[in-house]
Amino acid sequence: MSPSQPSETWHAALHRLQRDGIPHVLATQVTSAGSTPREPGARMVITEDAIFDTLGGGTFEWQTITVARACLAEQRYGLSLEAFSLGGRSGQCCGGFVNILLEAFPGATAHVAIFGAGHVGQEIVKLSAPLPWQLHWYDSRSDAFAEQYQQQPRLHCYLLQNAQQSVAALPSDTHALVLTHNHDEDYTLIKALIEHDDVASIGLIGSDSKWASFQGRLERDGYTADQIQCVRSPIGRIHATKLNNKTPYAIALTVVAELLWLTDTPSSQENRGLDSQALRTLMTDSPTTTS
Repeated sequence: MSPSQPSETWHAALHRLQRDGIPHVLATQVTSAGSTPREPGARMVITEDAIFDTLGGGTFEWQTITVARACLAEQRYGLSLEAFSLGGRSGQCCGGFVNILLEAFPGATAHVAIFGAGHVGQEIVKLSAPLPWQLHWYDSRSDAFAEQYQQQPRLHCYLLQNAQQSVAALPSDTHALVLTHNHDEDYTLIKALIEHDDVASIGLIGSDSKWASFQGRLERDGYTADQIQCVRSPIGRIHATKLNNKTPYAIALTVVAELLWLTDTPSSQENRGLDSQALRTLMTDSPTTTS
């Protein structure tokens, strides 16, 4: 019997999970020999706490779900191949053989907190929409978020009322950008962020003179040089050169480019795609001899 599952089809779930940046695994039956519950092309989608559609039920489906969730828990993303002898590994009476291709997707690859919903903040949000980031957008003005942003995937809007509480609620390893409409609010946020050890990076918008003023205030307030050096200001500099085009779009473009470098984490896998030996075995060996 197949595990209990939501009624959403695998393709609808795949679209939603990809759009919303939620980690998931697409399991596809790619071969079938002998008597099997379903035929090649059958698919299901697996998340940490839900499954969508079915490969036919039974023990081998439970085993597929277990392997898929282990990939998510251990952050083993990419392609892998699982072989099931339904009379051997899975102990099912039909006695056939299937290969299941698992495609594990990480969902959102980074969290970005944007403090400030002014012109630059709006452009950053727009430019970030196609990227695999979860965006956490804050502003102290209740009317700052236009309705058009409410439907953007992976975007969460919050009213900024208390800097310490908002920063404490950020996911671990969040990249924070501070660009509110008020310098005192910026300063309060910078203090909260440099006191929070779990922030991946801190960026502050403004001129060199603004940052020099903030540095002096931070020193007078007792912050160490190491804490102060955690702040990147002004944000959006390309190769340490100043940008002559200071339109909100141009500034946002350089900020997003900077974030792409900061959030880029190269894969540790030497092989891309399926293991070549596993693929050769799949294409040449007789499945009836595998257990």
